[in-house]
Amino acid sequence: MPLTSAYPVLMTQDVPATAAFYSTHLGFEPTFEADWYVSLTQDRWELAILDAAHPSIPVSGRPAAGLLLNLEVDDVDAEYDRLVTHGPLEALVSLRSEDFGQRHFILAGPDDVLIDVITPIAPTKEFAAQFTATAPD
Repeated sequence: MPLTSAYPVLMTQDVPATAAFYSTHLGFEPTFEADWYVSLTQDRWELAILDAAHPSIPVSGRPAAGLLLNLEVDDVDAEYDRLVTHGPLEALVSLRSEDFGQRHFILAGPDDVLIDVITPIAPTKEFAAQFTATAPD
């Protein structure tokens, strides 16, 4: 199946508030807005917000739970400083470096979505051995 695009669609009870969170704190800009759906972009990245009660969503799929949204950035320390140290948000996981090759922190987003803000770092030797030859850099 050749893809032309792939992006997460977050289901919510409050489309305007959820879209405002991603715009205000994470720099996404709306490209389409309806009362039930908002499409957001930042550079080449897309994120959509959907009313969980919209008729296009089967009742059995409302709402999704257990989502962790990874956002990779060039400077995770600067983002932590902006959003947590001097900003309005609280980290659920404070800024730290992981042996598996990430420096990151985790925020709570709307609707129980966890937002993991990450800068890749070199993994320890133990974890480096677990990457395949075809893993992206």
